[in-house]
Amino acid sequence: MKKSLMTKGATVAAMGLSTLAMAVAAQAETLNIVSWGGAYSMSQQKAYHEPWMEKTGDEIVNIDRSGNALAGLRAQNQAGNVTWDLVDMLPADALIACAEGLIEPLDHDQLLADAPDGTPPTEDFIDNSLTECFVPSIVYSNIVAFNTEMFPEGKQPSTIADVFDLENYPGKRTLLRKPINNLEWALVADGVAPEDVYDVLETEEGVQRAFAKLDTIKDEVIWWEEGAQPPQLLADQEVAFGSAYNGRIFNAMVTEDQPFEIIWDAQVFELDGWVVPTGKLDKVKDYLHFATDTQRLADQAKYISYGPARKSTSDMVSTHAETGIDMTPHMPTYPPNFETAIPKDDEFWADNNDELTQRFNAWLAQ
Repeated sequence: MKKSLMTKGATVAAMGLSTLAMAVAAQAETLNIVSWGGAYSMSQQKAYHEPWMEKTGDEIVNIDRSGNALAGLRAQNQAGNVTWDLVDMLPADALIACAEGLIEPLDHDQLLADAPDGTPPTEDFIDNSLTECFVPSIVYSNIVAFNTEMFPEGKQPSTIADVFDLENYPGKRTLLRKPINNLEWALVADGVAPEDVYDVLETEEGVQRAFAKLDTIKDEVIWWEEGAQPPQLLADQEVAFGSAYNGRIFNAMVTEDQPFEIIWDAQVFELDGWVVPTGKLDKVKDYLHFATDTQRLADQAKYISYGPARKSTSDMVSTHAETGIDMTPHMPTYPPNFETAIPKDDEFWADNNDELTQRFNAWLAQ
């Protein structure tokens, strides 16, 4: 009889475990998360996605988007078939998407995790970085890098003005096929102080001045559209200089041993983070809470040289997960790198991007 009871107990326990497993499986989600690809998506995979999948049993499909995320969301919305659950987006695009009703408004203190010491999210994230529909995760920079093997030792470039100096620093350049960053750099190279760039760009004379400076190197520029292109062009020595996201160049330098060096002068730094397509908040809110907490943002800095967007992570940046090098001097916000940094003006670009893009494309066609 005792044996029979034990057998029945084991059966009931097994049934309970089976029921629990079925319940967990039934609750598991497939999250379609859209990001930039390359080293950045890899850092998200390691810091956010894999720990979340291990914790919950969810499956995360990491989608490397092609083209503009805002345009992609618009197209899905117009088709009545939004398949993206969470989207990595720039703040300027997030402002537009929010105004168009494409993404969810967010109650940051209700939705996001407090800092370890209890500081609420609205006080812990970088000042003014949380907007109505946007949660930042990193600070990154648009920089220009060069291949050190293409310049003699002692005569290597160090300023953004050098990028526009074809006489002393010859060779092709590769720049993003957009007005953003290029107009800012052209003005700095023409003598405008970094802190005055957007005041000058607000004027017609300033825009003309920027295009005139770009004219001086136009014939030596290869225009890129995908983030993987500049490191490859630099590695192949098809170009001497390349504008790029600083994390892409860091990855090439550290994990691929490429002979690159970053020109931090006039870096244009900005935030990058998450938006939730309309109707998807219930599906992704738990993941978003997890992926933007202090520990996860600190973990991401082990894989890529982007600064975490929370103040509580400032003392948690450590070493590179694979090579063990100190990550601190590779961060855009490291003080020596940050001396002449230009904070991207999201409101300026939200207001002027369409017009300046049309002018830029017309200028390219001339």
